Amino acid sequence: MPTADETPPSLPADALLIGVDGGGTGCRARIETAAGDVLGAGVAGPATTRLGVEAALASIMTACRGALAEAGLDEADFARMRAGIGLAGAGRKGAIEALQAAPLPFCATAFATDGLIACIGAHSGLDGGIVIVGTGSFGLARVGGREHKVGGYGFPVSDEGSGADLGLQAIRLALRAHDGRVDRTALLAEVMHRFGDDPVEVVAWMDKATATEYATFAPLVMRHADNGDPIGRRIVQAAAEQVDGLCRALAERGAPRIALVGGLSSAIEPWLAPDVRRRLKPLDGDAVSGALWMARRNG
Repeated sequence: MPTADETPPSLPADALLIGVDGGGTGCRARIETAAGDVLGAGVAGPATTRLGVEAALASIMTACRGALAEAGLDEADFARMRAGIGLAGAGRKGAIEALQAAPLPFCATAFATDGLIACIGAHSGLDGGIVIVGTGSFGLARVGGREHKVGGYGFPVSDEGSGADLGLQAIRLALRAHDGRVDRTALLAEVMHRFGDDPVEVVAWMDKATATEYATFAPLVMRHADNGDPIGRRIVQAAAEQVDGLCRALAERGAPRIALVGGLSSAIEPWLAPDVRRRLKPLDGDAVSGALWMARRNG
């Protein structure tokens, strides 16, 4: 991967770039000219190697064809496009090699993880880090062309401070409140109400629940915390301390600035420690912008 100090190659005036952000819940693609003008965008279903490389590539091409149609181009135009593709699960052993071996219609293709393109997009290719706070959580920084990752080993053993973790803590404490081991606050009462106030239903749900399903409780926890519920505040403050830790770990690895990304990022930011909040910066661009940055440098 080129470093931020490298001058991007001069592209022909008629060159086209296509950037793809392939995630676990959906895939986005965008076509731009060499001058940075947006021509078209497309979307598709999940694009993650967890579904298999073939399925991931099918979603990628569906999103790319959607962008192509919006741009008023045809499939022959793929041959003059440089592609940057970020993909969930691309860091798995053998994934990049399998992706590179697949026949794709672009004149040049660069692959990376979805986290890396989000980091590149957030800082316009300059040194910096991101902390993703959504269903899961992890931190990633790119400093001097080197990638550093902290956390994100998977729920429930990791992903501290995430939406799934908020849900887990709320359900755990709701069961304790049902037993009389902690006070039953409005938050814990509402959590148990979702299960008909029956802990047997909680256990039955737990046996099949995914991280995404645990994360559906996160907005409830945040709402009660913002309304002063003491248990809600305790859960959110503990989550914020975990996010603080991710940010500080990236700063220790040399990230000069950090951006928060993900569905819970704006909600958790006010709960972060002052020293961490001083390190934060707004996003320069999205993950697709990072993929396009990569495409531009893939000569």
